[in-house]
Amino acid sequence: MAQNITIIQQIGLSVLAAASVAWVVGLVRVLRRERADRAEWRAMRPLRAVGRQAGPPAEETVALTEAERAAFVGLMRQLDPRRS
Repeated sequence: MAQNITIIQQIGLSVLAAASVAWVVGLVRVLRRERADRAEWRAMRPLRAVGRQAGPPAEETVALTEAERAAFVGLMRQLDPRRS
């Protein structure tokens, strides 16, 4: 240590350093425990916002009129020149 500080200052500095190290160690342990608890809690609790699907989706069909079918074919021809 420096020779121009008193023994009381050296003791105070040592105590402060030890308290700082103890605080950092305690903080790291608490944060690790919180992270582990949070991960365990997430694993146990399913997401409520996401709906569950019982199986594959059912086929959807829409009945088109002749005019709608012709319009769809015309649109496909505009979008894909290979279909003309």
